[in-house]
Amino acid sequence: MPEQLCILYRGFLSSCNYACHYCPFAKHTESKAEHQRDAAALEQFLTWVETRATPTSVFFTPWGEALIRTRYQKAVQRLSYLPHLEKVVVQTNGSWGLRWLEAVNLEKLALWITFHPSETTLEKFAARAKELLSLGVRFSVGAVGIRENLDLLEQLRAALPTQIYMWVNAFDRRGRNYYSPEMLERLTSIDPHFALNLERYRSRGQACHAGHTVISVDGFGVARRCHFIETPIGNIFEADFEAKLKPQLCSRGLCDCHIGYVHLEQLGLYDVFEGGIFERIPSNWAVQASSRTV
Repeated sequence: MPEQLCILYRGFLSSCNYACHYCPFAKHTESKAEHQRDAAALEQFLTWVETRATPTSVFFTPWGEALIRTRYQKAVQRLSYLPHLEKVVVQTNGSWGLRWLEAVNLEKLALWITFHPSETTLEKFAARAKELLSLGVRFSVGAVGIRENLDLLEQLRAALPTQIYMWVNAFDRRGRNYYSPEMLERLTSIDPHFALNLERYRSRGQACHAGHTVISVDGFGVARRCHFIETPIGNIFEADFEAKLKPQLCSRGLCDCHIGYVHLEQLGLYDVFEGGIFERIPSNWAVQASSRTV
């Protein structure tokens, strides 16, 4: 049984207020009944987290946008005051209002905020980032590295305070078949760790924290090693569930998503992102940023 547990929660929510062409998520408009189903599952999950005694972190990674929903705002508020809750993190597009943050323990909140240029403007997105920074919210921002958007991504990096880390997800991991050498240099200037996301890592047979100290949980409570391996470990609502969590080697051939490969022990990325694994902030970024000209 692990001394601490990090949970990637992906319930039944599958709707979004954005419609990005490159995104596989949220191509569905939910009915009232579907929202009620997700709300019930979320409540059951929150109740379970509240009963835990050991250190726990929760990372919401929905198939859509959660924080435009009151139930997820309240979930974050609720979790942020649990004594054993180390951190609550949310993947989001940052398009929601700010009032709900007044009731959040910001010391335990972190966000991973993605810029979607087809859905919002650079100016509006940068302004929101600065608002969150002024409130003391910990977060990173990032975008998909589509070639046609490279100028815009550079402009966003320039518009953001240097203490905000900006990551870039590779749009096509065939590397130089998609990005020219000059593009790779520009992308690395935006995100010094861009090369990490450009790789597809051979993971089968490799040691990974997933399945031991990190798990993925769906709306039914079914736990898996991560979002990318279908084989269940068990159900978190079973009495003996945590006894099933133990170190084990990865069964997937390749891993190419940050929320997956960051847990591969061979890569040593817990050192690179120490203190910011889920919100995707490199350790000592503020110190590094102060020495960079952006």
